[in-house]
Amino acid sequence: MNDRFSEENIDKLKEYYKSVLSLLGEDPQREGLIKTPERVAKAMLTLTSGYDMDPKAVLNSAKFKEDYSQMVIVKDIDFFSMCEHHMLPFYGKVHVAYIPSGYITGLSKIARVVNIFAKRLQVQERMTLQIKECIQETLNPLGVMVVVEAKHMCMQMRGVEKQNSITTTSDFTGAFNQAKTREEFMNLIKMPAL
Repeated sequence: MNDRFSEENIDKLKEYYKSVLSLLGEDPQREGLIKTPERVAKAMLTLTSGYDMDPKAVLNSAKFKEDYSQMVIVKDIDFFSMCEHHMLPFYGKVHVAYIPSGYITGLSKIARVVNIFAKRLQVQERMTLQIKECIQETLNPLGVMVVVEAKHMCMQMRGVEKQNSITTTSDFTGAFNQAKTREEFMNLIKMPAL
């Protein structure tokens, strides 16, 4: 068990969440809430466990020399993250493409990279950039493109309360600077061209 889930960390967080419950007008000793501070503490430690992982090491753990130089796409990668502004979830799908230049990585590693960045307090724009930069810096491909589509609970549950809005972000490097290459990617993931 890593230090993140140490009894000391869980106990400290439990005390904070007991205080939060009290400040919200609840009784932390009420039957249904007695174990809530511990449950929330463990949940938050899990939901932010991406801070303990190195996404570049994940890609390097399955980096293979290969002459393939056409687009590799991993699409519809589900993710769940926490907005750093309200600590409410945002969730959706990530689509990643890269054009190898001598090296490829295991396909599941792309999904793991997404998961690592998603399991941090985030904003969607930064997460999109971090995924792109990690793949570009680690595999040094001819280009990378990342598209993230997400629903934000901070928009759905509070504020403007718009339940059906979807936020889309994208970022790209290298060969994807060409509109034709971006268009090919968007067609392959069935999205309108950006």
